[in-house]
Amino acid sequence: MLRGLYNWTMEKAAHPHAQWWLAFFCFVEASFFPIPPHPLLGLMCLAEPKKAIRFGVIATLASVVGGLFGYFIGWGLYDLVGEWLIGVIGMTDSFPRAACYLREYDWEAIVVAGSTPVPFKLLTISAGFVSMNIVTFILASLVGRGMIFFTVGLLFRIFGAPIKVFIDKYLPWVTAAFVALVIGGVLVLTQVGHGDESDANDPCAAVHSIEDL
Repeated sequence: MLRGLYNWTMEKAAHPHAQWWLAFFCFVEASFFPIPPHPLLGLMCLAEPKKAIRFGVIATLASVVGGLFGYFIGWGLYDLVGEWLIGVIGMTDSFPRAACYLREYDWEAIVVAGSTPVPFKLLTISAGFVSMNIVTFILASLVGRGMIFFTVGLLFRIFGAPIKVFIDKYLPWVTAAFVALVIGGVLVLTQVGHGDESDANDPCAAVHSIEDL
């Protein structure tokens, strides 16, 4: 099944409208969709390595625009939509601390979240909720998202053929590793600050609900 899905996606990745699908998935993932767009980006780069940098640009810009939509949800629609959405994606416990970190570390938190497997939508909604400066949010999102998407594009542009051979041979292991990274990113958000020593130095250690902000 996994191999069939991989082959099907490889075919679609070279489709004339694949770039629009990439932009769409990057947009919705940054605001509410639970599935990350990185696998699609990677497969599109495998299908057409010469367009890898272009795909990275598309992914970055679409993700930042989607992040603005997530920001708007957190800023003006949290009670109506945001709280429910955070619950649906399983981030209810992580949200208050994420919002606290944004207040404490501002653009640094966005850059870190944008360039790692940490679910970006959690930070975009949180940024709106705490009314983070929107210009700072946009610039930090461009840097964070650009770092990860351009890295993917550049790697596939340079090493596309060897990477494809490796993925073709070890597809189940590559998939498992990516899932583990995403889960690890979530665990970092939920566990950071736990423990007596870290609690003493963590300004957000005592934040467990939005009432604590």
